[in-house]
Amino acid sequence: MKIAFITNLPAHYVVLLFRLLKKKYDLEFYFTGGHERYWNERNEFEKSGVNGKFLNGLFLTPKFKISLGLFDLVNRKYRVFIKTIDDRFALFFIFLTAKITRRPFILWTGLWSHPQTLIHKITFPFVKFIYRHSDAIVTYREHVKKYLISLGVESEKVFCAPHSVDNSVLNGSVSCDQILRLKKDLDLSGEKVILYVGRFEECKGLDFLIDGLSRINGLDFIVLFIGNGSQEEAIRNQCNELSVKYRFLGHIVNKDLYQYYALADIFVLPSITTKNFKEPWGLVINEAMNQRCPIVTTDAVGAAAGDLVEDGHNGYIVPEKNSEALKEAIEKLLNNDEQRLEMGHNAKEKISAWTPQRTMEGFVQAIDYVNTHR
Repeated sequence: MKIAFITNLPAHYVVLLFRLLKKKYDLEFYFTGGHERYWNERNEFEKSGVNGKFLNGLFLTPKFKISLGLFDLVNRKYRVFIKTIDDRFALFFIFLTAKITRRPFILWTGLWSHPQTLIHKITFPFVKFIYRHSDAIVTYREHVKKYLISLGVESEKVFCAPHSVDNSVLNGSVSCDQILRLKKDLDLSGEKVILYVGRFEECKGLDFLIDGLSRINGLDFIVLFIGNGSQEEAIRNQCNELSVKYRFLGHIVNKDLYQYYALADIFVLPSITTKNFKEPWGLVINEAMNQRCPIVTTDAVGAAAGDLVEDGHNGYIVPEKNSEALKEAIEKLLNNDEQRLEMGHNAKEKISAWTPQRTMEGFVQAIDYVNTHR
């Protein structure tokens, strides 16, 4: 059975899953992206064991690409098409190709809320049509399945595949001496370390985080920001105005991130809902949990809605856009070393079972389903 898997990137967080699928099936990958704003060019694509093909194309707008290579897929002898929710042209083209040629179409999605920009409102009926008429859908977790069912999708054709990373890359041992050297390199003293990794954009809710941190009195801490984005200057200014101790570390390549997670006492992802974004998952949480970081995040994050973060067990889940709630959760952890260590242990224990092997099970179920219902 020959399968075509069309997605945007062979990113580090999916490459092990892709390798596992390729071992099990006669599967070929096609990549239509590489221009995404969230993808830093310093991160190399992981191609080993995947050997997918990047498709060239024409950009009608900075965000709308017509990948010409997709037209070659029409006449190839694929038994099943698998497509991620990204890339408007590729999504609609592959869906239509599958329907016209009477071949099963499997959608992979983590969306649990539809964006509310004008273009998204206009295209929503088409997206909902794809949801309802896909032969199977693979989702990040149950919260996405519930969303799809609310749109009229049949429950039996939705399969959950826990969104995961290659834990072996993130759970490397970091000695106390290594942490001390890293702290020295970063000119840190004895303060507690609060870590954020990701883009510096409105949807990440960093202004609420900084406002919350500014309300914490009598505790010695510093917040480390790893990443880049359009709001970096605004974040610096806000930290300075509110007297929040901080350090920007710029972009750190993915293979080196684990030691910064090991350095952190708390990991935060304060994402918020905007017109064009609701955090589908937040894989940085998976990464941080591999190094025993207790998590503070919001109810607008997929990893919280999807039960990876358990409130009061391996972290705290607070209402989005709520600086006071962020302050209280972080303050609890800063004030209680025992609780912080226990939550970190629970985080490590939980993530150890959250693997690409489990993710693959969802795809296997979906592929089996379309083969028995066609």
